[in-house]
Amino acid sequence: MSSNTTSASTIARYCDVRRLTDVLAEPLCAEDQTVQSMPDVSPTKWHRAHVTWFFEEFVLARAVPGHEPVHPVYRYLFNSYYDAVGDRHPRAARGLLSRPTVAEVGRYRGLVDRAMLDLLASDPPLELLAMVTLGLHHEQQHQELLLMDAKHVLSQGPLDTAYRPASPRPACRSEPLSWTAHPGGVVEVGDDGSGFAYDNERPRHRVLLEPFALADRTVTSGEWMAFIDDGGYRRPELWLSEGWATVREQGWIAPLYWRPDDDRWTLFTLSGRRFVDESEPVCHISYFEADAYARWAGARLPTEAEWEAVASSVPVDAAHLLDLDRLHPVPAGRGLAQIHGGVWEWTASPYTPYPGFTPEPGAVGEYNGKFMVNQQVLRGGSCVTPVGHLRPTYRNFFPAAARWVFAGLRLARDERS
Repeated sequence: MSSNTTSASTIARYCDVRRLTDVLAEPLCAEDQTVQSMPDVSPTKWHRAHVTWFFEEFVLARAVPGHEPVHPVYRYLFNSYYDAVGDRHPRAARGLLSRPTVAEVGRYRGLVDRAMLDLLASDPPLELLAMVTLGLHHEQQHQELLLMDAKHVLSQGPLDTAYRPASPRPACRSEPLSWTAHPGGVVEVGDDGSGFAYDNERPRHRVLLEPFALADRTVTSGEWMAFIDDGGYRRPELWLSEGWATVREQGWIAPLYWRPDDDRWTLFTLSGRRFVDESEPVCHISYFEADAYARWAGARLPTEAEWEAVASSVPVDAAHLLDLDRLHPVPAGRGLAQIHGGVWEWTASPYTPYPGFTPEPGAVGEYNGKFMVNQQVLRGGSCVTPVGHLRPTYRNFFPAAARWVFAGLRLARDERS
């Protein structure tokens, strides 16, 4: 493929990804876009500015001679965690930034887009196009974070405000739980070099697995209700020590966004509050909760290598990824349903480097490697993961207590050989 062809395809993808960010922000008023409801949440306007800063900092400033920053303070305000770039505004104080305004952030995006499109039209070298591709995947990550964070922000108010109305949910029920057996043995996991991947997906390497089985669907909300009814949140023997301490400290009695209403549970969704559908995948649970449920169910969580060994044979399609008319997981069908999409699936694996891991050179090397401690790996994507962003080797990671992620669980069990 010629560099001209590659540049043209990059331009088209750049326009599509950047447009989607604006589409996702559009239902949120200026007041919505400025709120930071907890330290882990970032305001919508900060997401929109940060992904723009990424292109200005890592592409324009390095490829365009004499590039003048749009605003000299933006480098400080919208740097997330790149220490090699310089100082940054404290993460927990992003919600205190009334300026720049939402409109000014929009103008910032427009100015950078024009400069980026001029650069991409100049037939830039392949190394620069590779950095742009990284930036686009980075923006897709923030598109998912934007929706996660907006949901948390809207959930804090008494009005149960909907982000946008949903289309009618499909009239279907989840299938009975069944299992896919894997014989174990030596398997290869990680990026094979056939397409884009983050550095934390490399290098491809061998792992020895014992025989195991993976559930053909994720755990449902109805099954989670049975866990609650059996005292799941009141039984310390089911929980890791830190998890039990967190349950008591935070007063957890159900997944995030669930609330009792007489003898039924309701949940807050991006389309407002409604009753829990027992056939839907349970969502917004922490690693601690997933681990406790698996123990209660007489099973366990899969390792990320086990998950990938099974999921790599299932094509990724868009059916259960981001769809603006359906921003909540729907009931699973037959046969490894929603192994890609629906809910992110907690694994038993801590987020650590693969054997031989080497971070990307320069400041972008801080993208993944510096977080390889005190995090758990999630696999599979969710109903708010953008189409075109996911692959079977994708390693997501969050702290064990995180609950605002669109996360659930898929059970695993040991098999006799």
